[in-house]
Amino acid sequence: MQKYDVLIIGSGVAALQLAGHLSKDLNVIVLTKSHLKHGNSSIAQGGVAAALGAHDHPHLHYTDTLEAGRHINNPLAVQDLTEAAPSVMRELIEKGCEFDFGEDGSPLLGMEGSHQQHRIIHGGGDQTGKRLVEGLIKNVGPNVEVVENLFVYELLTHNHETCYGAKGKDANGDIHTFYADHVVLSTGGCGQVYEITSNALTVTGDGLALAYRAGAEMIDMEFVQFHPTLLYVDGEAKGLVSEAVRGEGAKLVTSNGKRIMKGVHLLEDLAPRHVVSQTIFDYIQKDIDIFLDIHSIPHFQKRFPTITKLCEQSGVPISEGKIPVAPGCHFLMGGIKTDQVGRTNINGLYAIGEVACTGVHGANRLASNSLLEGLVYGKRLAQTINYGNQKKISTAPFSYKRKPSPLLHLPTMDHIKSSMMKNTGIVRTEEGLIRQREMLESYNIKELLEMNYDRLSINQMTTIFMLITSWMITSSALGRTESRGGHFRSDIPIERDEWISNHITLQRQWEKGEVHELIKDAATT
Repeated sequence: MQKYDVLIIGSGVAALQLAGHLSKDLNVIVLTKSHLKHGNSSIAQGGVAAALGAHDHPHLHYTDTLEAGRHINNPLAVQDLTEAAPSVMRELIEKGCEFDFGEDGSPLLGMEGSHQQHRIIHGGGDQTGKRLVEGLIKNVGPNVEVVENLFVYELLTHNHETCYGAKGKDANGDIHTFYADHVVLSTGGCGQVYEITSNALTVTGDGLALAYRAGAEMIDMEFVQFHPTLLYVDGEAKGLVSEAVRGEGAKLVTSNGKRIMKGVHLLEDLAPRHVVSQTIFDYIQKDIDIFLDIHSIPHFQKRFPTITKLCEQSGVPISEGKIPVAPGCHFLMGGIKTDQVGRTNINGLYAIGEVACTGVHGANRLASNSLLEGLVYGKRLAQTINYGNQKKISTAPFSYKRKPSPLLHLPTMDHIKSSMMKNTGIVRTEEGLIRQREMLESYNIKELLEMNYDRLSINQMTTIFMLITSWMITSSALGRTESRGGHFRSDIPIERDEWISNHITLQRQWEKGEVHELIKDAATT
């Protein structure tokens, strides 16, 4: 039996920050489905938001976050995050994390959409995620074991009330079981359930499906952020073009130079992401191509080396000064409901990073708050576990009888992605959402949630997790009868006052041996 103090599933910024801050007396294991550096964190371009400027203040960062989130955020969570940001970033700088600094030795601070101030700390121009991951790995102690290329497919629980471990499968199909006092999900979001996305290929919503399957409470799953500017060539997304490009002065234009954000929003090209994404989407629906005009940015290749390389590899010459773009899935604001430490409703199970919903992001994440959230909550959870306030959990094996695997009838991943983009994408309608939910449920979601996965291939399990996650997003989107932030319904294109304090929650419940799938009515929180 493999027994650990802390089991971390995922290896992004939140996971590495947690591992690096856990006491060296604890026996820790990190499980990742691919390689340690392969994920959304490593390819993050923009940076980390923190009020470090001479004229900035955490309260300004706080108000910007609430405005971007359309005021459905948890204000206390936002306050805690923005107040913690400067000290967390100074700590990383002191530890030698390679950010970009000016001649006076202070961090260079960039501007991004919906921020009042220059407060975005970046590294290597547009290689912030890579620099951050490398810096955090250096802080991980010898007490931390890392297992790569292991697909975790089940959380082990006592009666869905206490989590005591997880099961995973390696590339050879061998099953491995891990037991731990503390099990932490840090698996990222679900961008790959959409056809056009900035996310790494590994980001298929696994942690969300794992948690829901085990009985964790999910919240705000309808709030999906579509980044306005993915490099878009020959009908395909080639990668992310950071919002920092617009922060440095790039403008969104048509092929004849018309500026599309003028008159749409006071902040024009730096308007909130949902506003910019919906505007670009409207033009593309009319067969009008949209470009980022970068003529005004001096030394573009030096400031944005990753984007320059991406463009060159895709046949887009930077010298012409125009980058073709389109919006695509970027970030999930909802997720596993947690408290301000990372605890879920299941004893011994925690969630941090994008897979968690702390209430920080509301209906639309403020640019560069995602890496920050992972850093703040990773450190906070480590402190909680270190100080021993958590009850130790019995790891005696407990057998939960799952149903035998039936003959599977599954869609292709491409079918899930294309249908989600069409029906549960940037612009939604009741008709499209009902059509999407019916399609997803035609694959027997309830049966897939209950069945035994031991004999399934990793590809089959990935497809199932994509189905479950897509079903949660679609069902929640049907339940929210308004438009707010990343959730836009053209049949109800307004924010409704009564929804500002309401949230859609999903949770499986077991009663008298029966399981009930439950979209709870909008519950005031």
